[in-house]
Amino acid sequence: MSHDSLTGATANPDGLATAKAALRAAMLARRAELSAAAARSGAESPGEALARHLLAALPPPPGATVAGFWPIRDEIDTRPLLHALARRGHAILLPVTPPRGQPLSFRQWRPGAVLERGRFGTLHPVDASPAPPPEWLLVPLLAFDAQGGRLGYGAGYYDRTLALLPGAVAVGLAYAGQQVPEVPVGPGDRRLAAVATEKGVIRCAPPAHPP
Repeated sequence: MSHDSLTGATANPDGLATAKAALRAAMLARRAELSAAAARSGAESPGEALARHLLAALPPPPGATVAGFWPIRDEIDTRPLLHALARRGHAILLPVTPPRGQPLSFRQWRPGAVLERGRFGTLHPVDASPAPPPEWLLVPLLAFDAQGGRLGYGAGYYDRTLALLPGAVAVGLAYAGQQVPEVPVGPGDRRLAAVATEKGVIRCAPPAHPP
């Protein structure tokens, strides 16, 4: 899809939804291929490499509360990073997926915590004790671009959640192969500050003239 086509698509809701749906279908297939290729590799796992790059290039500030996510389907393995952050003393949260139209809530996770299945196959701690609000959010995605555009699964949970956390830092976690030239975004879509991949950390620069 060309830049002009994307610019036109983001100008109207129907075109934006169509552009997102087309890219979502393509990226689901691409991510499955990336995950399968990673499983065949005998080198350092993508999840371990991602954790190493993020902690070297863009670690959360000491003491920051970090919301992560437990990997499902073909998502890159976030568990090495979650364990590394816990060892560094960060309070780690995992999201609880609510009914559509609502923001995420969070429960505190510790290594060895019992997890239960939520909506859409997500996993979160059984313990529902009150948790502090996240200061950093590690965000799942299907596609991203260098301007911080993010394509999710389509329910808008992270966009609604980030709107309620204006001071929070959002960092995407993904395979490097999930980067695309441009993600179709609308006015309610929240951009990422950076994306960590198995090949390094990409610091995102928002466009000078957002759509």
